[in-house]
Amino acid sequence: MRQMEVIVLIAVQAGLAAALSWWIAHNLLANPNPVFAPTAAVGTIVAALGQRTRRTFELLLGIGIGIAVGDALIYFLGSGPWQTGVIVALAIGVALGLVGRGGTVVSQVGGTAVLIATLSSSERDLELPRIVAAATGSGVGLVVVALLLPLNPIRVLNRAAGPVFVTLGAGLREVAAALRERDIERARRARDSLRGMDPDLARLDEAVSGAEEVVRLAPVRWGRRQDFEHYAHGATELRRVIGGSRSMARRAVTMIDYREEVPGCLPDAVEMLADAVRELHRESRTGRNVGGTRRLAVVAARTAGRARREGLNNYGDAFVTQLRVSAADILRAGGCPSREAGRLIRRAARDGERGNADRT
Repeated sequence: MRQMEVIVLIAVQAGLAAALSWWIAHNLLANPNPVFAPTAAVGTIVAALGQRTRRTFELLLGIGIGIAVGDALIYFLGSGPWQTGVIVALAIGVALGLVGRGGTVVSQVGGTAVLIATLSSSERDLELPRIVAAATGSGVGLVVVALLLPLNPIRVLNRAAGPVFVTLGAGLREVAAALRERDIERARRARDSLRGMDPDLARLDEAVSGAEEVVRLAPVRWGRRQDFEHYAHGATELRRVIGGSRSMARRAVTMIDYREEVPGCLPDAVEMLADAVRELHRESRTGRNVGGTRRLAVVAARTAGRARREGLNNYGDAFVTQLRVSAADILRAGGCPSREAGRLIRRAARDGERGNADRT
């Protein structure tokens, strides 16, 4: 159900862009068969979020290369079945040599080369209408996504970030439970779960790219630029938290395997870090920072300091160091300045190590 809003909006965007581009190409540009205009419009709309502007330029570049190669080869080879095969093969080779990979450019080169090779004998002057129609369709597609029906960038980010927060928090809680129960299999499952977050992170990166495109192109969304920048910065710091959590999970496996001492307050510190992740998620969704993330991250660092005071071995000591780093990263993800985040966590950890009274 959360995906339905985006699915319906993109479908409506594609339909509207196709209709508008066909009307413009047919009625205003006098193109009797404007098939390429709605094709280009739909291609622009359904491109991945954050790649629509680039796809438009790639589409036009591909058409230009296809026309140049196709016309040049037809001049020397003529037209026919084997000539079509040679023209398409050489056009694709040129495109791959120029861009180094597949994608919109190569597909448009191939399609345009086929068009030129097969229709040049029966229809003349295909080149300019093809370019104009493609440019019209792509332009209409960008207008639709930027002016008429732009996505809400923050909703896109919230939807993509949700699974990341949930999996991260659950993984940290599993690490805490594994340490408390000295259950190495549970620790391994937590480690594997945190390692398996790459698909969710890829979707979050795509959402950040798409939201950036929206706040850059859509005037009605320009007011969300500051919110987007805050969110994008938080996503970068969240990646560091995930990296640190993976490191803690690996060290938890080693601590249990080597039968190192695990003070009772160490799993508590990890659970508080998970609570800080949950609170960061809530504050990100609501846009209201009420200090909950800061309080929980500081308490997690202080509790980890207590664990160090009670006595840790090598991997346990490294675990606590990483927990402190992750707590500071969570503060930065919530908008705390970098130096202040480091200062707060260092002070809390020292308080825990010295047995000082709790303070936030």
